[in-house]
Amino acid sequence: MINVLITGPLNTVQDLGRFGFRSIGVTASGAMDSVATRIGNLLVGNAESAASIEIQTFPFKISFDRPTVFAITGADCRATLDGIDLPPWWVQQANGGQTLELSMPLRNARAYLSVAGGIDVPVVMGSRSTSLRGAFGGFAGRFLQNGDNISVAPTDVPQIPLGGFGVMPPAKALAEFFPVDEDGQLLLRAIPAGEHDLFGQDCERFWTQAWKITSQSDRTGYRLSGDPLKPDSPIEMRSHGVVPGVVQVPPGGEPIVQMSDANTAGGYPKIAGVIEVDIWRLAQARIGSRIRFVRSTVEEALAAEHALEGYLNQVTKIAPVVAAALINITRR
Repeated sequence: MINVLITGPLNTVQDLGRFGFRSIGVTASGAMDSVATRIGNLLVGNAESAASIEIQTFPFKISFDRPTVFAITGADCRATLDGIDLPPWWVQQANGGQTLELSMPLRNARAYLSVAGGIDVPVVMGSRSTSLRGAFGGFAGRFLQNGDNISVAPTDVPQIPLGGFGVMPPAKALAEFFPVDEDGQLLLRAIPAGEHDLFGQDCERFWTQAWKITSQSDRTGYRLSGDPLKPDSPIEMRSHGVVPGVVQVPPGGEPIVQMSDANTAGGYPKIAGVIEVDIWRLAQARIGSRIRFVRSTVEEALAAEHALEGYLNQVTKIAPVVAAALINITRR
């Protein structure tokens, strides 16, 4: 059992999402940074799809009622276990009664807490993810509150070394596949979408200018500010299906990037689609930071996806080997 001592709004239970129900208006939900939660689960010996806690408001403080192996991934939130600092992207064992606290991240936006066995909440429509808009799934269909007691699925506690161990963050390990602009702007690869060419000369400005993430951004979509984009002539469209990563341009001309709780349908013209393998990076961008879209290709998207999957496969294979080796060293 995990006891929530201190939490802010919008911290929720999430897994990799709820799929197959968009046709009836049900969003996929799921972790904004799916890579971080996948890695966290691999580190504690879970399936990648196990439920974790997504933390985006801080401080966040919990206690454990029994020995529990946990991992902290995603944003560097200066985690401490009973006041002792833990590195980012780290797996550690807590004893019953110990307290874990996460503070405001030094950079990035979201941290993920994964525990051996996974967060044990009911499966609703094939997923344990919280749908805040639908008020179902996750923990009672809502964000976590002080005093909540969250169940952990029973499992054998994995053996890890006394001091724990960690992995290199994917953004660093795969820097050549996930570049950052010299000015610190996040470069997001995207592919032109159906209505791209209807914006005429403004198409080029979409790709060249830096866009600022506004305070109106949330799990549904990131709203961007910059010089508005205007089509050559008014566009009238019927509503059509949308998915995370789709970049729509409303009448005001400032783009919206659909995220994990993306609307299932919408009528705004689509100027581009962020490649799936880059969405987790956007999920870690903070409000007020700037991004720039880079025109990409399917081949480049597949190359980045293969690199990421290779990294995850390494984590799967290496994590138990490293843990065993470190345990042997500490026993000598």
